[in-house]
Amino acid sequence: MTSRNQQLFEQSQKLIPGGVNSPVRAFRSVGGTPIFFIKGVGSRLWDADGKEYIDYINSWGPMILGHAHPEVVAAVQQAAANSLSFGAPTGLELEMAELINKLVPSMEQVRLVSSGTEATMSAIRVARGFTKRNKIIKFEGCYHGHADALLVKAGSGLLTFGEPSSAGVPAEVAAHTLTLDYNNTQMLKDTFASIGDEIACVILEPVVGNMNLIVPHQEFLQTLRDLCTQHGTVLIFDEVMTGFRVALGGAQALYNITPDMTTLGKVIGGGLPVGAFGGRKDIMSVLAPLGPVYQAGTLSGNPVAVSAGLTTLKLVQARGFYEKLTAQTTKLMEGFKAAAKKAGITFNAQNVGGMFGLYFSENNPTSFAEIMQSDKNAFNKFFHSMLDSGIYLGPSAFEAGFVSAAHTDQDIAETIAAAEKAFAAL
Repeated sequence: MTSRNQQLFEQSQKLIPGGVNSPVRAFRSVGGTPIFFIKGVGSRLWDADGKEYIDYINSWGPMILGHAHPEVVAAVQQAAANSLSFGAPTGLELEMAELINKLVPSMEQVRLVSSGTEATMSAIRVARGFTKRNKIIKFEGCYHGHADALLVKAGSGLLTFGEPSSAGVPAEVAAHTLTLDYNNTQMLKDTFASIGDEIACVILEPVVGNMNLIVPHQEFLQTLRDLCTQHGTVLIFDEVMTGFRVALGGAQALYNITPDMTTLGKVIGGGLPVGAFGGRKDIMSVLAPLGPVYQAGTLSGNPVAVSAGLTTLKLVQARGFYEKLTAQTTKLMEGFKAAAKKAGITFNAQNVGGMFGLYFSENNPTSFAEIMQSDKNAFNKFFHSMLDSGIYLGPSAFEAGFVSAAHTDQDIAETIAAAEKAFAAL
């Protein structure tokens, strides 16, 4: 019999490009049929065929409390009863800005948007308007949304600019974007020595989650902060994924590095579409209606989405929340490594807070080049074995995973048992 998942995918491909509304959902990297879900509660998901899974994607991060948390659902219901949207100011927006500023003090002023892509795109525009410069730096393997200037892959030389990695991106747009190697401190120094006074901003994921989990070197982050200060370059931390995920104050609190601007998303929406960007007051003052940099959004600060985010942010402030989340994630990683070792499989794993990375490699990778050397085929086989056992991991060897506060000791034990079976099959 054809499963309901297969039926839905076949029908979807007729009307939706590739059958999905975001490419990573398509299972192209791992093969097979994407899972269509109908329900999520706590750490668990149920698909269109009624099969139950332990979820380690958590909507790519925002479900830090687990699915359908009763307090978040109640907040959404209450807000929705008053109207789904106004297109006008509400007190909830101020409450969100105050809370973000309290938890992430570097964000002296905040503007809400509807997605992480909007947040990073707008932050770069503000940085360019503030510095009156055009060039920007990003790092290979870091993803900051699908704005044209950010869909650029690295060149082979130190100062090789702008080769678009997506059709539809004009070379002229990409020409101002320079891609460097993540964690390469010397490359940073050489680049700033050459063109430092021409660089409007540097944007990076302070803990990378979009080429699997890559942990930054402290020296790399500190050097970046020092060089940006020296050259008047705006340092943007893209904490769309790490914000309130790796620590209450984000990665900047964890590594004690203060950026000039920060972008947020995921957790601050509690499962609904919300993003934010903010930073130093003098930088944010160039935004319209105060300054010449234009940015707008009809649904920015949507009351239903902001209500979900506010409730989530209030709950994650509970005493010991992040300590417990980190401990559960670490327990899972240690279980994975022990299961691989028992089976004689080359494998590594690590986590930062509730984010984790799984690698079929000798060591934990520290750069895009190193992550590309991991055994993708082994991951694909492992992924499908885990999926068969009801464990839902990211369908790519190049995506980080997420543990929520709803994951219990039983969830961890069941996952490790499934991993032992999967590694044995490899």
